[in-house]
Amino acid sequence: MKTRDVAGELFTKTYRDAKIVGKLTEKANYETGSCFDMTVSNLGRAGAHHLKMHGDIPKWSGCTLSHIYPTGKKTPADFTRKGDGAKLQATSRVMMPAKPTPPSAEAYKKRSNPPNSQFRKFYERGDLPVAIEHRGMKNVISWKVEVEKLDYHHYLPIFFDGIREKEEPYRFLAIKGVEDMLAKGGTKILPVIPQLIIPIKTALNTRDESCVCITLQLLQKLVDSGDLIGEALVPYYRQILPILNLFKNKNMNLGDGIDYAQRQKVCLGELITETLQLFEQRGGEDAFINIKYMVPTYESCVNL
Repeated sequence: MKTRDVAGELFTKTYRDAKIVGKLTEKANYETGSCFDMTVSNLGRAGAHHLKMHGDIPKWSGCTLSHIYPTGKKTPADFTRKGDGAKLQATSRVMMPAKPTPPSAEAYKKRSNPPNSQFRKFYERGDLPVAIEHRGMKNVISWKVEVEKLDYHHYLPIFFDGIREKEEPYRFLAIKGVEDMLAKGGTKILPVIPQLIIPIKTALNTRDESCVCITLQLLQKLVDSGDLIGEALVPYYRQILPILNLFKNKNMNLGDGIDYAQRQKVCLGELITETLQLFEQRGGEDAFINIKYMVPTYESCVNL
């Protein structure tokens, strides 16, 4: 099976969509968010859910058994006074407001993804031994030290925290750095698994389809990078799988058309299915029952 270059294909796809196809790209957030930037304040938390204001949410009425908007106390000017009959007849009939509906949970809505990742902070400070090496065909990472000699407990969680970045060169460096470290990590990856759960969960909680697709592809590479890594992820399914259960059926229905998103690895539903099947195959005997608990509609792919 050919190893996919996630960072290189993402860079090529971005260039093709922007320069050749002419597709409008998302506006990048150029706030650095580093410890040296004094212009940024209150960036917020990645994946945070912003509650609606209480005035916008209808309340449940036990009398009418329906949702109603609370009304304020009337003032004397709001009541009809003597001599207003002709004025009321001349004006148009007041339309009744639409019946309020229960508020939407907005479970599929994209959440905040501020530029305050640990990778951006360390890269701007010059603490990461990486730089972009521009080549003719594609860009690669120029490591200042050998990847095998890196402290994976320190660097791998930092690079995983940068996979939710949307701005270059942080996104390319973080994704390509994760790929290189997973390819050459060997036995150093397994002890670092507990430190990778929070960055992975944060990237998934943004509910940004581009970030989620990248995270799923790197999760597949993480499981394939060692023998026991799939089993080590089983206790953390409660943190990883809820978002996968949410977008499991996120597929494009084109009828008799051809959807090239599956080949380009941007079809969210197809990626989630592949990731869950890989989790089951590499997770040992307890993987399926734990996946089934968090994703009830998942069916086993292992032949009994």
